[in-house]
Amino acid sequence: MRIVVGISGASGIPYAVKFLENLKGQETYLVISDAAKKVIEYESDIDVDRIKSLASHNYEDDDFSAPISSGSFLFDSMVIVPCSITTISKIASGISDTLITRAAAVSLKERRRLIVVPREMPLSTIDLRNMTYLSENGVIVAIASPGFYTHPKSVDDMISFVVSRLLDLVGVKNDLIERW
Repeated sequence: MRIVVGISGASGIPYAVKFLENLKGQETYLVISDAAKKVIEYESDIDVDRIKSLASHNYEDDDFSAPISSGSFLFDSMVIVPCSITTISKIASGISDTLITRAAAVSLKERRRLIVVPREMPLSTIDLRNMTYLSENGVIVAIASPGFYTHPKSVDDMISFVVSRLLDLVGVKNDLIERW
């Protein structure tokens, strides 16, 4: 399976790292925005190069010659985790000024699975409308909101809940959480 992963400049880097760690055996194409690199440095002890090492292929966010920027390059899913509200707004408005937003536009036009994972609250009416618009156009909006019915005992358990759901959405089997 080919999965494109975008990491944009929103809080929630641990979700992206755990997601990538659990995509072993999949062909992954990673793009980390410049804003995300700053967030990684600020909110984690993980080095950007360590995150890049989790993917099969890496591209800079301004590399429009990357294969994922073309509709002729086949991939199964794209997940933007975390997905900033700015990135959601750009995708909803059809703005493809970065490799992440261009690959998202390709996902939309080619009718491929696109999953955005915002980790923001509260949400403005504009944010909600943008997410609704994306949802109406086939995008899965998967808010990074852990469930508590699994009785999490740690922050990692809560991260695992969200990542397990993301893995389910792209079709990757996992046992990160106890299932019903």
